[in-house]
Amino acid sequence: MEDITLVKQAQQGSRGAFEDLVKRYERKVFHLAYGFVQDRATADDLAQEVFIKVYFALAKFHFKSEFGTWLYRIAVNHIKDHLRKTARKKEVSLEEFADLPVSGGDEIKEREEMRAQDERKKVIFRVLAALPEKYRTILTLRDVRGLSYEEVAGILAISPGTVDSRLHRARKMLRKKMAPYVGPEGGADEM
Repeated sequence: MEDITLVKQAQQGSRGAFEDLVKRYERKVFHLAYGFVQDRATADDLAQEVFIKVYFALAKFHFKSEFGTWLYRIAVNHIKDHLRKTARKKEVSLEEFADLPVSGGDEIKEREEMRAQDERKKVIFRVLAALPEKYRTILTLRDVRGLSYEEVAGILAISPGTVDSRLHRARKMLRKKMAPYVGPEGGADEM
């Protein structure tokens, strides 16, 4: 069933239709939140809060955009509000990275590589968290979540050209802030 049909049914009071919408988008909203907060429990809480907001705001949805775009806009705004309220820096929890199986003779080398990879991820997310909000948001939506320029533009209510220019500036800032952590060649192999 299409989103538009489910939304209309949910607006008329169908709990089943709203549950179908939640099932369809819950993973996407969770992963979006996780991309910002890097904590599974917090991302899960935020995703639930987003769907509560969507439920109560559903009557205000007038089909001027795709439902997914409208939902993502609510999610991004809610997550940004959460980050402002908590005013804490994001860090990657080591618990989030499951231990990979290690083969016999190379156990020490593989563990060192895993630790180095975990440390690189922590640095990247710490640097990303230190960027101004509008650049952190655009990088998270486009590069972490993989949304198209048009989807990002719709979510942030900006033009695709603005997405492109902000993304260019955000990537440039990220590269500059990452420079102390990567080698003289730019560190493409380091990331």
